Amino acid sequence: MKTLGVDLAAATKKTAVAVIEWSGGAAKLVHLELDVDDQGIVDLFGTCDMAGVDCPVGWPDALVPFLTGHAAFDAGPVLAHDGIAGRRLLAYRDTDRFVTARTGLIPLSVSADRLAHPAMRCAVIQAKVAALHGPHARDGSGRLAEVYPAASLKIWGLNGRGYKGRGIPEAERLGVLLDALRSQAPWLDLAGYGDKLAGSDDLFDAVVASLTARAVARRRTLLPGETQAAAALTEGWIHLPACSLEELAD
Repeated sequence: MKTLGVDLAAATKKTAVAVIEWSGGAAKLVHLELDVDDQGIVDLFGTCDMAGVDCPVGWPDALVPFLTGHAAFDAGPVLAHDGIAGRRLLAYRDTDRFVTARTGLIPLSVSADRLAHPAMRCAVIQAKVAALHGPHARDGSGRLAEVYPAASLKIWGLNGRGYKGRGIPEAERLGVLLDALRSQAPWLDLAGYGDKLAGSDDLFDAVVASLTARAVARRRTLLPGETQAAAALTEGWIHLPACSLEELAD
């Protein structure tokens, strides 16, 4: 099995990809790249069995009628979201609320925060993938799944706080985090990419996304329940690992 991890930015710059090859109870990082364009992502998707994308793959279902109503001067759908509680339904998806309840982490809003631009790019990439490889369900039941590296790290007992950025403290924390990953996943061969990973939180997140994609492929993540399944198909679903790092190599 080959898994692709994508740490998606709004543009080519700072977009990172990682491909891990799995075989015989071990895994090897076989491709690691920074500043990747859409075509590069689509090409890699075609060579892998499962892709984990660190970016929302959809928007809250409630947002569509709200915007449509606003555009058409139809007050009903707009007033249905009057007040802070109503606006939260426009800002956060079912999966965002699920992640917060399970991990205590609050994902950024795809419709009201800086994730909006990467999500727009992600929608275009999904369309490009669909043109070549057919559409893939946004709930992760196909070969494309939404992942959240910070949540995966927390579930795996790794301290994923404070390593993002270009300062000395962030670099030191990233180095400690990479060492912890190596210690807990001795079956993972970084294939000489260790220095690059220690110098880029984007590349590191792509590796975590690829590891999480393995959990998705092995059906070892938390899936949407009956009340969440329909929304997951349109809004997307963040896959949280339901296994240890050690179990990924099984």
